[in-house]
Amino acid sequence: MTTFVPRAEVDPVYFNAPYFVYPDGPVATEAFRVIGAAMAGAGMAGIGRITMSRRERMVLVEPRGAGMVLITLRAADEVRTANFGSAEGDIDPDMVAIAETIIQRRAGSFDPSTFRDRYQEALKELIAAKLKGRTIAAPSVVDPSPVINLMAALKRSLAQETGETAKRKRKAAGDRRQTNLLLPVSSKGRAMTEAAPPRRRKKA
Repeated sequence: MTTFVPRAEVDPVYFNAPYFVYPDGPVATEAFRVIGAAMAGAGMAGIGRITMSRRERMVLVEPRGAGMVLITLRAADEVRTANFGSAEGDIDPDMVAIAETIIQRRAGSFDPSTFRDRYQEALKELIAAKLKGRTIAAPSVVDPSPVINLMAALKRSLAQETGETAKRKRKAAGDRRQTNLLLPVSSKGRAMTEAAPPRRRKKA
């Protein structure tokens, strides 16, 4: 590593490919832990150069547990400068509030295990169908309608999200009620109820 920079200053658009770096012995393990703790405490990442596949590459190194993560970086001329235009101007607070509500209702946790490569899955399905002599119909492509009124689109999305949430709640509530109403059924098809305790006969 030739220099250390604040990790927060490194824009992810320069990231290329990540690699895990493991220590190769007790001495290296201690060095990794010491340097990693110092880097993590200072919020810094290391910048350096390595040769991979006969090519020199710029890399970023940051601590990860008892090891390090090495990320190859793109060169400056490989990253196009963003040109989003001016961010000045007023924003409708009602539209922001609706967007925040949609975001809060769809908030979740980052779980990469749920990621699916749908292209690869469709390709495997197509290959399997070809091997079995079957044909798969191409899915219809529907072009989305252009957004003319952003406020109307946000309200439509919010209404759809509200409807789906209410449907899930009704379904969950209905399932609970149904479970409570179920009675065990005998082999004759009649509902079995708990037998009442026998009545005591009065003495004459």
